[in-house]
Amino acid sequence: MELTRSMIVLCLIVLPLVAGGSLLGGWQPIKDVNDPKVVEIAKYAVSEHNKQSKSDLTYERVDEGQTQVVSGIRYRLVVQAKNGAAGKSKFYLATVVDGATGKRVLKSFKYFLG
Repeated sequence: MELTRSMIVLCLIVLPLVAGGSLLGGWQPIKDVNDPKVVEIAKYAVSEHNKQSKSDLTYERVDEGQTQVVSGIRYRLVVQAKNGAAGKSKFYLATVVDGATGKRVLKSFKYFLG
């Protein structure tokens, strides 16, 4: 009897954490990288990187991405950007937290080899 009760309690704790076959809080692929919200986050990442590093990158597109539910949403995006007007396009890995309070923060932005 005690084993059954323990199993029920365990299920009540674990089952709510499972969403769509993966654990809540895990990284989920972004299905539409052209979604306006995703593009907005990517443009923010490039702009914020330019401010912080005094760079001149120009946003081109999002190649792929993932989201993670935290206190808000964490985006991990592979962003294609060009350095200057005549620069060559390169890929960058950007991590941005779009907080539940509306505060957006660039956590990292680095060259991505793929």
